Amino acid sequence: MSGHSKWSTIKHKKGAADAKRGKIFTKLIKEITVAARMGGGDVDANPRLRTAIQAAKSENMPKDNIERAIKKGTGELEGVNYEEMSYEGYGPGGAAVLVESLTDNKNRTVAEVRHIFSKLGGSLGENGCVAWMFDLKGYIAVTRDLVDEDQLMEAALEAGAEDVREDEGVFEVITAPADFEAVKTALETAKIPFTVAEVTMLPQNTTNLAGKEAEQMVRLMEMLEDCDDVQKVYTNADIPEEVIAGL
Repeated sequence: MSGHSKWSTIKHKKGAADAKRGKIFTKLIKEITVAARMGGGDVDANPRLRTAIQAAKSENMPKDNIERAIKKGTGELEGVNYEEMSYEGYGPGGAAVLVESLTDNKNRTVAEVRHIFSKLGGSLGENGCVAWMFDLKGYIAVTRDLVDEDQLMEAALEAGAEDVREDEGVFEVITAPADFEAVKTALETAKIPFTVAEVTMLPQNTTNLAGKEAEQMVRLMEMLEDCDDVQKVYTNADIPEEVIAGL
């Protein structure tokens, strides 16, 4: 299975922990606010805002929280002015790591990100050093045992999916970003359950890790995602199942 799908599965499981709820809400509110600031508060005319609200609803965020975040973005309520920043570097074993953040203090954020990289055997690099290894794609993961393959293929491809592939018990549906919502809606209409659905950065190739390097890589990803200013983290690391199970 690709490093992306493994890490998405880990995040999906971890996201269920109540202890993480407040931090998840904080990140989602930031994204809603910035999406509304950049594209306006009309959900129908702002795909980024629509996606952010869907993510918030999937985490059971109260409607009032969502509405306040939108109003802060559009200027109807006073709010913090967040700036989008990205950082690139290498994790243990030379695996590529791409970090997206929303911050009100760039100096604080870069210092925290650099510290996390160095603490877990990685290094922060120059902009552009690893971004070229990733493609922006829609990604939907479907558990193999919960779906008929022919039904999934028909629903996904007819709705515009680029590819449907199987890897270690998971079907991965890949789309162009513009076709993501149409494909996701088609699967929902066909009552096909999925565990992950997001527009994300998919690695073109993966870097195999094992042993201590794989363990360090998981901890690096966890610490980066636990950083308040970090929104999303991507890697091309392929992490063994036994390492994930052990952690």
